[in-house]
Amino acid sequence: MARIAPLTPPYQAAVEEALRKWMPPGVAREPLALFRLLQHHSELASRMRVLGAGLLAHGELPALDREIVIARVTARCGCRYEWGVHAAVFASVVGLTPEQVEATVSGDPGHPAWSGRQRALIAAVDELHDTATVCDDTWTKLAEHFPADQLLEFLVLAGWYRTIAYVANGVGLEEEPWAAPYPDR
Repeated sequence: MARIAPLTPPYQAAVEEALRKWMPPGVAREPLALFRLLQHHSELASRMRVLGAGLLAHGELPALDREIVIARVTARCGCRYEWGVHAAVFASVVGLTPEQVEATVSGDPGHPAWSGRQRALIAAVDELHDTATVCDDTWTKLAEHFPADQLLEFLVLAGWYRTIAYVANGVGLEEEPWAAPYPDR
């Protein structure tokens, strides 16, 4: 059970309105537990929604690259909650194969499922996770594939999903019942 329980219906009108903003139009599911959790601090949630939505829907990184970064960051953080949501909702839509989805958890940057571009992303995520920086060699490999705006977005995206992992893991957020199961290592 989560240390701070996500809000449950019936919601106050302001919470209902805020949750509608978090969920894409036409989605029949209950708002994500993460979104309902964040509504305990509505001001923080509203500030977080702008950045999160911007990275997901209006970013410069191609969707496939974005989801590789998100999956690897959340896997390295052991965030089953967020990894499972993205694996269930976005992985197949952006073209991640089942082998690649599994490799975000158990593979190294040299895994045969990854292209050179994808290996550069995985290596950079791993370095950021381990050292909070990217060495010159890894940066050079990234820069071969990504322009400056996408490199900056990559850094923010990786940091953002580490923040999400801290929140979900810190409160012990339970996985969504429909989320993809986290691979056993």
